[in-house]
Order: sequence, then C-alpha cells, then structure tokens
Amino acid sequence: MTLTLSSLRYALVLGLLTPMSSALAEPWATNTWNPNPDDEDIVLPMPCEGSMAFRRVEIPVSGPLDDLPITLGQDGGDWGVVEHSYPTFIAGSFSETKKSKGRYYLMAKYELTALQYKALMEGTCPTPSRMLSMPATSMSWFDAITAADKYNQWLRTNALDKLPQEDGKPGFLRLPTEVEWEFAARGGLKVNSAEFRDAHYPMDDMKNYEWFSGAQSSNGKVQLIGRLHPNPLGLYDMLGNVSEMMFTPFYLNKLNRLHGQAGGFVVRGGSFQSNPGDIRSATRKEVNYYDNATPSTSKTTGLRLVLVAPTITSTDKVKQLEKSWETLGAENQSGEKTKDEGKDTAKALGSLASGVDDAALKQKLKDLENQLRASNQKQQEERAQSIRASLNLGSFLCTKLQDDGRFLDFLNHNYELLCKDKDASDTNCANRKSKLGEQSDRLQQLTGYYASSLVDAATLYGADSLKHEVSVFEQMLTINKRLTGLKPFLAAHWQNQQKYLENGKIDTAGWLESCKKTAGGQ
Repeated sequence: MTLTLSSLRYALVLGLLTPMSSALAEPWATNTWNPNPDDEDIVLPMPCEGSMAFRRVEIPVSGPLDDLPITLGQDGGDWGVVEHSYPTFIAGSFSETKKSKGRYYLMAKYELTALQYKALMEGTCPTPSRMLSMPATSMSWFDAITAADKYNQWLRTNALDKLPQEDGKPGFLRLPTEVEWEFAARGGLKVNSAEFRDAHYPMDDMKNYEWFSGAQSSNGKVQLIGRLHPNPLGLYDMLGNVSEMMFTPFYLNKLNRLHGQAGGFVVRGGSFQSNPGDIRSATRKEVNYYDNATPSTSKTTGLRLVLVAPTITSTDKVKQLEKSWETLGAENQSGEKTKDEGKDTAKALGSLASGVDDAALKQKLKDLENQLRASNQKQQEERAQSIRASLNLGSFLCTKLQDDGRFLDFLNHNYELLCKDKDASDTNCANRKSKLGEQSDRLQQLTGYYASSLVDAATLYGADSLKHEVSVFEQMLTINKRLTGLKPFLAAHWQNQQKYLENGKIDTAGWLESCKKTAGGQ
C-alpha cells in the first residue's frame, strides 16, 4: 500500500502533536523509574516505553457506603487554623477480588519524575538520564491536571487492559485528595493508631527517610527519587524532597471541621528547602492558582498521582447504593423485618411523613428523620470503633494469658522435677514454691481481667455486631504486617467469646487453655 502526499503530511502533523510511538524508543532502565523494586509494586506502562510504579493503600471496608473514620491534622503548634486535627473518613475505590474483603486505591510509589513528565507532555521521547530521574518541578497546577489527563488517554488507547477495574469500569489517574494523601503519608493501616497520630510515621532517624534543608540532608538541592528509606506503605519521599500538589482546594481548619471557604490549591509534605521542624504529615500550604497574569509554578513543588475508580459505575451499583442508603442510620441497620418495627424511630418518622398532606409539616418530619438517621449513624460508627478496641484488647490479653500460662507450667514442671522428694526446709525449693505461688496469683488476676473484658463486650455488643467487626479487625491485622502475629489470638479470643454467647458459661479455665494452645505464640 502506498501513501499519498496528503496522508503523509497528515501522519507527520499527527506525530508532532502526540508523544513519539513507543516502537521508536528504547525501554527505560528500571532504576530510572523504580530504583527500589518490590514484589508488591503495581506497574503501569507509559509512553516512550516507560513505566510508573504504584502501591496499594488498603482500607478494610467493603459495603458501597462503608468508610473508615480517621483523624487527620495535628493539635498544638503555631498553625492550628491550618493543621488542627479534625475527624474525617476514607474508603478505597477498588474491591479486593482475591479475598472478597476490603477496598483499596493506588498511589504512585515515587514523585513524578522529569522523565515521566516529558514523556507525557512533549512530542518526542526523552532520553533517560540521571537528571531526568529527579522529581518534575516548575509546572503549574493546570500542567499537573493536563499531565494526568494525557496519561489517562494514553492508557485507555494503548493499555486499557492494564488498568484495574471496578464493576467493569477502568480506573483513572488524578492528583490525590488531601485525605488520600495524608492517610498514605501517615502509613495508613500499616501502622498502629498511636503511630498514625504521630507527627511522623515510624522512623529511626529523619535524615534516613526524608530530604530537608541543611548540609546533613538535601544541602538545598532537589534529590533523585528513591534514594532514602520508604514509609510503612512503601512510598518514597512522601515528606520532603518536593512538595506535592493536591486535587482538592485549600480550606482553613475550624477546630473539628474544615471552614466553608474554598481557596487556592494545596501543597503537602514540605520540600528540600523546608526546615526539619516543618517536615511532618500535617504540613499543608495554600498556593494561589495564579501568579499575577500566569499560573503559579515553583522549583520546590511537584506531584504524585493516585489511581482511583468512579463511584457510580452501573445501574446495579446505583441499586446497591440506594439499598444501603435506606438502612443508613436506621436503628435496625440490617434492613431485616423485626417483630416490633416501631423500635426504628427513624423509619417511623419516614412513614409518618409520607402520610401527611401538609407540605411544610411533611418537610419538617423528613428533616427530623434525616437528623435522627445521621445521629444514629454517628453512634453506630463510634460503636464499631469501640468494638474493634475491645477485640484488640481481648486479643492482646490472650497473648499474655499464653505467656503467663506457659510460664506457670514451666515453673510447675521444674518444681515437680526438682523438689518433689525434697525436704520442706530446702531453701531453693522454698523459693521455687514462692515464685510458683506468685505466678499463679498473677495468672489468676489476668484470667479474671480477661474474663471480665470478654463478658462485658459480649453483653454490651452482641454476637452480630462482634462478628462483623471481627472480620474488619482481622483485615486490619492482615494489612499491618507488624500485627499479623495477633491474628491467631484474635481467632482464639473470638472462639472463646462465641462459646460464652452460645451457653452463657464463664469458663476461665477453658479460655486460658484456648489461648495457651494458640499457634504462633512464643
């Protein structure tokens, strides 16, 4: 087939307007875009035979309207109006298909490099180099949005099958929201709740993890990606190196909530020019979209992309959302019919409103119904947190029962072996017997405390509520590798609690033996 002159001209023009075909470029060396490969990385292709690495950020909720309550920001300091802590919520975009539990979103493992930015924005493929493995800077917020758009369109045209899907719909890339970014910057569920609320995620020495100003760190220069240690989610340079642009606009803090005025765009995390004291998860700064007549840019600001999915993906999803909405904040949240429907006050108000002809009165009743449902929902979320705290305590106490119980068995064994036939006046045996008694008393007190905790939680929360939160807490332990060893003790504790719920019998000896026999203990 021969090309006409006009079609050749068209092809040349098209080539100038779009990134060079990957077939004309050499594949990038891995160290230019992922200097620290890991088995849990999720890699997407890019133009010019390039790639970008992502990490999963997991949230253990699965229902269409389920989300996880978290607290962001930081109390104290001089920037309360900007950084003061506030309650918010987070949920993932993609369903966990392997385990059918939980959801997740993807966050870029590194800040967008100059190489990746050029591959997206220029008409020719750049040659990888050390300088181009630095974070891309000096682009405007609008440039960042354009880069994400170009990447989305390229993926949909060239690698649609590589994109994760939700309900058959492919995900898309954008700048992160502040909640998505800070949740990941703090370590997500890879850290415990105390570590999550700290100013930094766990680190032995800041200079081993983050670039900041001074001769001991960046020395006033932007640095190559991935040269220091990652945070607990495997994300590099979340704090320091270059500040990162957010998708959502800036809001001031108003004690326990965000203020109503939306301003410029937000940059997070501090940069290579920030003082060490300004390198913290709560650091945030407002930037005007424009500097005089042109969009604002900065040599200390870059970006990191997230990959998420649409919320409403199909008519079936709409039905699921509507069904969840109907039971949201209801006193009988399962949606099942009960013998006494009158116990569900919110539902009763809704029924009453539907039978009223007066429009003003009907609206007042509907408003009351919505307020009651919102109040109920808040109580249910706080109740769920309390249940998970009780499960955490029960699981931990189970580990202590194992340790103390096995130690008592050890002391008993040694006493029987060494002192069975000895005279009562033997000093060593007297000491052994004394220690044996002390350990027995200690174990008895611990067993009593464990039993009280188990019974109180079972009585207060009931089997159905406990069962649901056991599943959620188990996922949280799976996500946090440092706490995975607690999972068998959660199973043992839940087994003990179920037996009590079934027969009402206080079986401290049986519960102790169950914890002692749990696999995974020391």
